[in-house]
Amino acid sequence: MSKPIKTMKKNTLLLTLAFSASLPLVAPLAYAADGKDHASSAPAASAEKIGKLVPLTEKDAEWAAKARKEYPLTVCLTSDEALGSMGKSPEYIYRTEGKPDQLVIFCCDGCEEDFMKTPATYLAKIEAAKKAKDKTGAKKEDAHKGHH
Repeated sequence: MSKPIKTMKKNTLLLTLAFSASLPLVAPLAYAADGKDHASSAPAASAEKIGKLVPLTEKDAEWAAKARKEYPLTVCLTSDEALGSMGKSPEYIYRTEGKPDQLVIFCCDGCEEDFMKTPATYLAKIEAAKKAKDKTGAKKEDAHKGHH
């Protein structure tokens, strides 16, 4: 190889290394210079407090009885299998600081892990089922009013 080509390759390599080494220093500056508050633009899911699943106890019996009557699903929250189809359905309280307790029911042990990966998704499923149940209940009431 001729001397100018070796020098050119060496210079290219040095420039590449210098550029690569400067990225960790320059990238944060460019990110901060755009004028946006990146801390507040984090995804809503990360801002959502993650709760915990608490097994029902005897002291929860009265609350649980009421919550079961209002529970809108007849299938497992995570697998959509019929509740009771695999034996006794595990019931938990989903507890998040600053929010009301929520009853969650699964078809079997193990579904809790899937739930805890994305609890907001499954809690939204309960809310949607409650709204659908409320709508059909209201329609039945309205239809019944005309008979009296």
